[in-house]
Amino acid sequence: MSNHGKGVTMNDARAAAFDRAVHDLIFCGVGGQGIVLASKIVAATALAAGCPVKTAETIGMAQRGGSVTSHVRIGRAAHSPLVPLGSASAIIAFEPAEAVRCLPYLAPGRGAVVVSKRAVPPVTAALTRSEYDGSEMLGYLRECGERVIVVDGDVVCAACGSPKVLNTALLGAAAEAGVLGFSADEIEATIRGMLPERFVEMNVQALALGAGYTRGDSQ
Repeated sequence: MSNHGKGVTMNDARAAAFDRAVHDLIFCGVGGQGIVLASKIVAATALAAGCPVKTAETIGMAQRGGSVTSHVRIGRAAHSPLVPLGSASAIIAFEPAEAVRCLPYLAPGRGAVVVSKRAVPPVTAALTRSEYDGSEMLGYLRECGERVIVVDGDVVCAACGSPKVLNTALLGAAAEAGVLGFSADEIEATIRGMLPERFVEMNVQALALGAGYTRGDSQ
């Protein structure tokens, strides 16, 4: 869209920046957690800001409980929809072990991991009767030297009255951390335009609560 006779807007400047460099994001977790929807919200926000975007999903099992990874690449120089290893600005992880599994995608020294505290035990844990609560994985993430933001999804979902708002809580934390490429206000605008009206306010609330974990005013 032409802007002749007008000043350069924030969207113009950001689109120009994304023309020069690709902004890569990884969303990961297990089936049924809303991972693909979260990536679609970010992709829609990018398009609304005039930024080209490519997305792709890799699904380990075509059912709830299988690993799901969603790739989002923002920028004209993204020729493939799959994020290369070592290039992601953020890993938005819905489960601690999945965050560790996807850690090789993170750009060393300049990325962040936004991760849900709650563990989802894999099928193998049930079969072998082994215990898994995610604490070891969270400890590993904290020791890896990268920025890690842990969101207590159970607390957020209880406050919002729905178990299905974890995705927007993680988006809020990532936006507040400055690693998503877009502000929480921009994500909120997309939520209001994309989701059915009856789900909007609970997701907007989750977005704000998630941002609180990045600021440190949520426990």
